[in-house]
Amino acid sequence: MYALVIGLAVFLGIHCLPMFVQTREKLIGRFGGAGYRIAFSLISAVGLYLIITGYGAARVEHLPMLYDPPEWTRHVVMLFMIPVFILLIGAYVQGRIKRTFRHPMLIAIKLWAFSHLLVRGDLASVLLFGSFLAWAVVDRISLKRRVEEGPIVSVSLDQGRPYLEVLVILGGLVAYGLFVWKGHELVIGYPLT
Repeated sequence: MYALVIGLAVFLGIHCLPMFVQTREKLIGRFGGAGYRIAFSLISAVGLYLIITGYGAARVEHLPMLYDPPEWTRHVVMLFMIPVFILLIGAYVQGRIKRTFRHPMLIAIKLWAFSHLLVRGDLASVLLFGSFLAWAVVDRISLKRRVEEGPIVSVSLDQGRPYLEVLVILGGLVAYGLFVWKGHELVIGYPLT
């Protein structure tokens, strides 16, 4: 459980750094853009590793249940996860999805976290998904107050190729199907089918 808490603090803590624009700019000034991105990525990777191992260990510990979700919420999660995959891909493509939703990655994280809170009532899950949901809400509020920043990698669809938007949706649906079929079991260790 400690690894999960430390991992969440490290991962979400470093992802809160962009909310503090002046501090971020000072770090970029001191270490350079590349140095800042490398450090950000390494710290994120350590946090993510601790989250994954900590959550896996916490699930084995059989932590207390805070609430017992009804069985039907499983179907709600399956429905909510469809747009999550589409939005994740759409976050990196300059097109209608990104223009319409403005911050599709944050919406995807909120949907992912909220939907998993509907089906997982144990302490570790509430801590994990609740933390990500709270961070995404705070980050979205923060984005309204700071300069809009684009994604690190972006593909433009605004040059007479609207059919590529369809590919984003199809890509999201294929990723969703693969994740339901075997991906969730391979990555999370819990089969969905």
